[in-house]
Amino acid sequence: MKTMGAQRRTGAKAKPPEWASGLRRLYDSVVEEPLPDSFAKLLDQLDDNSNG
Repeated sequence: MKTMGAQRRTGAKAKPPEWASGLRRLYDSVVEEPLPDSFAKLLDQLDDNSNG
């Protein structure tokens, strides 16, 4: 039986933890949410101020 260190050295991939797929689904759902209008306006204001 190989240890985690031995798996890393030989290039074998370790099985991801059980919670990893749930975390990935949560991350993906947040990334797919639309940007709120108020936040987009704030970014536009910041761009205008930085361009002089």
